[in-house]
Amino acid sequence: MNRVRWIVLLVVLGVVFFALQGGEYNTFHWLSLRSREKAERAAVEALQHEVDSLTRVKKAVETDPVTQERMARELYGMLRQGEWEFTLVRPESDR
Repeated sequence: MNRVRWIVLLVVLGVVFFALQGGEYNTFHWLSLRSREKAERAAVEALQHEVDSLTRVKKAVETDPVTQERMARELYGMLRQGEWEFTLVRPESDR
């Protein structure tokens, strides 16, 4: 009788072990996939924030005259009518 209990216990333990570790996708693989999924979701969220920010910038460039003027002045050196640009050049001895 004692021998039968040991055999049943070993069979039950074997079934539990196989359920947790056996097969193509074992428990460790599943846990690894879950952590990778969390990392990918975080990356997607960060990219979504970046896309949202770039969408706001695009809208400002297309519709906001103040933003358009600032970009024209900074990127292309454009001036309003009647404005003058002065460039100061240091003498060679001061460089």
